[in-house]
Amino acid sequence: MSPRLVDDELWELIAPLLPPRPRRYRYSGRRPLDDRKVLNGILFVLTTGIAWQRLPQELGFGSGMTCWRRLRDWHQAGVWQQLHELLLARLRRAGRLDLSRTVCDSASRALGGDKTGPSPVDRSKAGSKHHLIVDANGVPLACLLTGANEPDIIQLLPLVEAIPPLRGKRGRPRRRPNTLLADRGYDSQRHRQALRARGIRPIIAKRRTEHGSGLGSQRWVIERTLSWLHQYRRLRIRYERRADIHQAFLSLACSLICLRQLNRSFC
Repeated sequence: MSPRLVDDELWELIAPLLPPRPRRYRYSGRRPLDDRKVLNGILFVLTTGIAWQRLPQELGFGSGMTCWRRLRDWHQAGVWQQLHELLLARLRRAGRLDLSRTVCDSASRALGGDKTGPSPVDRSKAGSKHHLIVDANGVPLACLLTGANEPDIIQLLPLVEAIPPLRGKRGRPRRRPNTLLADRGYDSQRHRQALRARGIRPIIAKRRTEHGSGLGSQRWVIERTLSWLHQYRRLRIRYERRADIHQAFLSLACSLICLRQLNRSFC
């Protein structure tokens, strides 16, 4: 019996978001594998880090190529982004989304293909960066992928703009937090002004100053979320040559973290 990684709750969320498969009339060919089984295979790869071609056939997930194609097609159809926004809306409705402050940071991953660069912290090895922004509880709001040599400050405003419309309460969807916290890598007066122009209060540590800014007592949540993110072994090392496939895994992992936080709110 194959392991059930997709429980009924997760499947009820994802199933309505999947694009309908076009019907073939003349040459129907072999019957496509069930979407839920394929999604199990995708989650198996995400959690274990196993190579696509080594996905065990006896588990009933289909071939690694089938799972890869569905992951690609569903990412192009916006399924993972829609899932993330849906879960963020439910968290906000449940009172589990705290936008009084947000925190951003990044983490480098070795190896890769598209969107890679020489890592300045790992002997110039090729790698990528995961840029993440979270709310005060550590809920991931947006995650971007760049080369490892991309300075953090360049992705500050794109991260803020990547926060989706946060629904779940009456009124207009919210997209801007009250405050943004960041470490010295984001120190820039121009970016502080840009944040203020968006109605966001920047609290960013300054370079060439003594340690002990006090931000660590509030910034620890993003270190924890980055740890959660990289518990999914496929994200620890960048194996995907294509950036869109790795971004799909990132978005899916963020959604799974949101779902875990949502279930925790009702415990």
